[in-house]
Amino acid sequence: MRKTWKMRAAALLLTAVCTVGASFAAYADDVPSGPASDMELIQRREQASGSQNEAGDAQTAAGSENHAGAAEGQQTTENQETGNNGQTASETQGTEQGDSQVPDGMVASGGRYIDPNAPMVALTFDDGPYAPVGNRIMDCAEQYGGRVTFYVVGNRVNSYKSEIQRMYANGHEIGNHTQDHKYLQKLGAQEIRQQVEACNQAVAAITGEAPKTVRLPGGGKNSTVLANISQPIVLWNVDTLDWKTRNAASSVQTVLNQVKDGSVVLMHELYNASGDAAVTIIPALVERGYQLVTVSELAQFRGGLAGGTVYYSFHK
Repeated sequence: MRKTWKMRAAALLLTAVCTVGASFAAYADDVPSGPASDMELIQRREQASGSQNEAGDAQTAAGSENHAGAAEGQQTTENQETGNNGQTASETQGTEQGDSQVPDGMVASGGRYIDPNAPMVALTFDDGPYAPVGNRIMDCAEQYGGRVTFYVVGNRVNSYKSEIQRMYANGHEIGNHTQDHKYLQKLGAQEIRQQVEACNQAVAAITGEAPKTVRLPGGGKNSTVLANISQPIVLWNVDTLDWKTRNAASSVQTVLNQVKDGSVVLMHELYNASGDAAVTIIPALVERGYQLVTVSELAQFRGGLAGGTVYYSFHK
């Protein structure tokens, strides 16, 4: 009897070891070659671990929203969306009290004031939403009176509705990064339009408003791409290569060495290292006198945006 029990235990132990080994081997085979493949890998891991559970996402976002509300004295995201038509508490208060409450030379936007004549930078984060990183970025930006832009992939937004709602309610900008992160220069006209429109609809279904600008996956474009996108196309002039280095210190150094008034900085929302970099970059830029603004805010004070036009930066 003991011998039979020992044989069964050994068999169970061998099965467990093989299963764990197979799991590690499966991950080892996922060697990403860029943001697109990274995103696919993360999606598979999310599905396997259940990290896309909406209740967990809502809990994460709610905690971050409470943190942001305590820092800025704002209402909760739910109250902002229901009672203020997407405006933050500060925006609503400013509207009710009139322009006399706006400091001289300042413009009310995104729940705070912007000085059009002071240096400003747009930090942008591609390939999300991904709440574990995105909420950290928003927490830090809001703490320092800044707002950022998230270029989201349409097929991910329903998995992170609470994060999308927070972006919109708190004055961050949501940009279009296509529905499936396909490289548009490899597609025909109809599929290009479908990729952009599907992402527009996915975001609008949650926020009630479609993204104003588009970012091309990989920045890839040709005449067909440009002829079939009617929204302004915003690329970047400071590339951290964070998807490649996965190194926060490298991203921080790149931004602080290259940033100028009017720069558009490219980072990605998928990586913890990018979140680590962002929470260092944000206070460092504020300390240098930069205002952290969205792409549309930056463009507003630097000549505006035109449909179908490609922009890399908004220098004076």
